[in-house]
Amino acid sequence: EMGRDVFLGLDVASDSFYKDGSYQIRDKSSPLDDNGLLEYYKTINNQYHLAVLEDPFYEDGWGSWQKLTAEFGNQIAIVGDDLLATNFKRVQKAITEKACNTVLIKPNQIGTISETLSVIKLAKEANWKVIVSHRSGETNDSFIADFAVGIGADYVKFGAPARGERVAKYNRLSSIENETH
Repeated sequence: EMGRDVFLGLDVASDSFYKDGSYQIRDKSSPLDDNGLLEYYKTINNQYHLAVLEDPFYEDGWGSWQKLTAEFGNQIAIVGDDLLATNFKRVQKAITEKACNTVLIKPNQIGTISETLSVIKLAKEANWKVIVSHRSGETNDSFIADFAVGIGADYVKFGAPARGERVAKYNRLSSIENETH
C-alpha cells in the first residue's frame, strides 16, 4: 500500500520547466503559476502520499517554498537541492524563512569538506533531515557512502542501482552495515 509499505519521493527539478514566471507542465493545457503548482502537488500527495518532494519550485521562489512547507512540512520531506546548493548562507536563510525541512548535500557543490560539514551541522541544529547525494557523471569511487554514514545522514540519493558507479556506492553501504552490525 502506497504510504504504508511503499513510499514515493519526487525530484521535481522544477527549474527545468520554469519559464517566464510560470511552470510549463506537459499534461496541463496552460502554464501554472506558483499557486496552481501547489494545488497540483496537493492532488499528487492526496493520491500517492508523498514522503519526499525535492525542488518543487523555482530556486528563487522562496514564498512558494514557505507555503508548501507550512502546509506539508510535518508529513513530507521538502528537499532543497537547487534552492540550497549546499550553501551555508542559503541554508541559513531557508531555516529562518521556513522554506523547507530537508537539505540535499553534494560535497563538491560548495568546495570543501569543512564547508560541507558546516552546512550539515547547521541543518541538523534546525532538526532538518539530511540527504547525501552523488552527482551525475560520478566515478566508481564509493567515498560518498562512507561520508553519508560518517555524518549520520538520514538518507542517501545514489540513483537506481543500474550502473557501476551507483552499484559501487550501494555495495559500500552494504559492506559498512555488515562491518558495524
